[in-house]
Amino acid sequence: MAEEGIITGVGGIFFKCQDRDALAEWYQKKLGFPYDGIGASFPFREHADPTQEGYLVWGPFRKESEYFRPSGKDYMINLRVRGLDALLARLKAAGVEQVGETEEYDYGRFAWIMDPEGTKIELWEQKDPPPAEEVVDPEGGDDA
Repeated sequence: MAEEGIITGVGGIFFKCQDRDALAEWYQKKLGFPYDGIGASFPFREHADPTQEGYLVWGPFRKESEYFRPSGKDYMINLRVRGLDALLARLKAAGVEQVGETEEYDYGRFAWIMDPEGTKIELWEQKDPPPAEEVVDPEGGDDA
C-alpha cells in the first residue's frame, strides 16, 4: 500500500486579480485555457501509477474574495495529498494547526493550514475519477 499522509504534488494555482472576467477571457483566447466559468482544469496521469488520473486547477479569484483568509496575500497554494487525515495528524503533532474545518465535495476533501509567512495552503485529497461536468465555486457564487 502507498504511504499515507504525504504531499504528492501541486494541485492548483489560485490568485486574486483586478478583473476576473477579462483575465480569464485573455487566458482562454490567447493561451487556449479550458476555462469553465470558475477555473481551468488540466488533466494528467500519475507518474507512479499511470492508471490514476489527476488534474491541476488554475483559478482566478475576484480581488475582493475572502476565500484566502486568514491570509492577507493575493494567492493561495493548493497541494495534492494522499491520506489527508494522516497528514493533518502529523502536522498537528509538529505544531501546525489546521485553519477551519475539513470540507468534503464530490471531487475531494480539503483542509487548510498557514505557512510561517502567512500564506494559506489548501490541502486537497482528490476523489477518483476527476469530475468532468460539475463546476463548484468555493464561495458559492458565480464569480470566485
